[in-house]
Amino acid sequence: MPRVVPRHSPKPENLEALIFLLRGEKVLLSQHLAELYGVSVSALNQAVRRNIERFPDDFMFQLADQEFASLKSQIVTSSRGGPHRALPYAFAEQGVAMLSSVLRAPRAVEVNIAIMRTFVQLRRLMDSNRDLAKKIEALERRYDEQFATVFDAIKRLIAEDETRKARPKRGMGFLA
Repeated sequence: MPRVVPRHSPKPENLEALIFLLRGEKVLLSQHLAELYGVSVSALNQAVRRNIERFPDDFMFQLADQEFASLKSQIVTSSRGGPHRALPYAFAEQGVAMLSSVLRAPRAVEVNIAIMRTFVQLRRLMDSNRDLAKKIEALERRYDEQFATVFDAIKRLIAEDETRKARPKRGMGFLA
């Protein structure tokens, strides 16, 4: 595979689309990282194999056939190129940090900083969404209690009105 060198520095907003949720982890795929670092996928994989002890399962894992097929249906990605070709690796945040330390690419530090910023930005976004959800729930509980009182009053008025309508009406005029 020819060496791909991106023309611009990666920005967090450009990298978010490359982060996927697999096995409960936010990950970047080896082919995307290779492109970002300006190296071939085989060079990236070789650096990983030479330093495999630095990549425990929670840092990096290889996709299973089913995961790859599912991911391929979600995004535009090339096929593996035949039955003997390896499935891509998925790197969690710690794996990406470790990868930049084993790659000899000149862009490794610059790209790694952008990727770490993206992960931080996503974490902040998730935290702010969690905080917002908690605030909304608190408001709902508070207003539910207040509206419960209003609804009870409305129900009482309706019940009183129905009771009044159910009473026999007195006729008009004098009763003898």
